[in-house]
Amino acid sequence: MTTEATKLKQARDEFVSQWGALGTQWGINRTMAQIHALLMTAPQPMTTDEVMEDLEISRGNAHTNLKELVAWGLIRVVVKKGERREFFEAEKDVWQIFTIVARERKRREIEPALAILHKYAEESREIDSTEGKAFHEQMRQLEEFVGFASKMADRVSSLKYGFAVQLATKLLG
Repeated sequence: MTTEATKLKQARDEFVSQWGALGTQWGINRTMAQIHALLMTAPQPMTTDEVMEDLEISRGNAHTNLKELVAWGLIRVVVKKGERREFFEAEKDVWQIFTIVARERKRREIEPALAILHKYAEESREIDSTEGKAFHEQMRQLEEFVGFASKMADRVSSLKYGFAVQLATKLLG
């Protein structure tokens, strides 16, 4: 292997490892994030066996996480003529990745949080004590804020990348 190829492999391996660590902070498991990073940086679609070998993981672990990444829409199955094996490739457009992750996090985290806040705001609406009124108001304000943040995230993720960057530049400038 040439010096450049060695440097690239080392950088890619380190990126995959670090992306896996970051994934745990975003609410996905390390292996799922590592597979995503591996496929995102792969020049060609990869098979399950190649993913297993590269990450040194079991077939079950690879299969489960590949299936979950496909369900999220972060990777897709590629069929190659004459091949019986499945190949996988990642979405590489960073804005698409952002919108997919935002959509999934909303579905898995924001919507359940909104449901809980709404439930307790409704359940406490008629409580007439000082503590009950304070609890109800806190639930209502939290529900309002999380709902607002969710709508803003929806709006931003529905924008075209260039327009979103221009808007952000104006807001932050």
